[in-house]
Amino acid sequence: MRLHTRLHKTIVGVSLLAMTVGLATRPVLAAKPPKPPDPPVEAIRKSLLKLPYYGVFDFLSYKFDNGAVTLMGYSYRGNLKGDAERAVKRVPEVTSVVNKIEDLSPSSMDDELRWKIYWSIYDDPFLSRYAPGGGLLWGHRHAFRSRTFFPLGPSRFPGTEPAGDYPIHIVVDKGRVTLLGVVDNESDKTVAGMKARQVPGSFAVDNDLVVDNGSTREKKTT
Repeated sequence: MRLHTRLHKTIVGVSLLAMTVGLATRPVLAAKPPKPPDPPVEAIRKSLLKLPYYGVFDFLSYKFDNGAVTLMGYSYRGNLKGDAERAVKRVPEVTSVVNKIEDLSPSSMDDELRWKIYWSIYDDPFLSRYAPGGGLLWGHRHAFRSRTFFPLGPSRFPGTEPAGDYPIHIVVDKGRVTLLGVVDNESDKTVAGMKARQVPGSFAVDNDLVVDNGSTREKKTT
């Protein structure tokens, strides 16, 4: 009986010693460093992308300069202008906001024109990859390539970076159509403008799409 007791204590002691040695020799895992915060320009973009009512018939653009933000573009829904300003003000680095977003006048004729042009562009086989689910969403496919502000060249809003999940935004105001956003090449830009002009009922179509082919930024406009 005593022999059995001693043997049991010996086994327990060896086990505890092995556990102690194992814990002592186990490599200490370094704590994972916290993810660095987004730079202000990227944080502003993400804030605008989270707006629930920002869609293909709106267009938001912005400029950041030492804490001062200028918001520009067009709001199809009246509450988007105020919501965009409130969202941007929550970014810690933002100290002031100038809101130049233009509210579009409500119009049933403009609404009908918007939807006809939408289907003409996004249902076209040549441009269908730009449609939601098509793999070329602007907020993901064309993310910022640097940690600093990188404007997209000549456009209706020079010095600003468009934000949105629709590469091609369709802005209609009193029958006048403006295409805004980003496409991958001049051919896509040309086809989008052609599809918009084929829809009857508009007074004019301005094709202000910016071409971004990934490696070089073409600065041609039509």
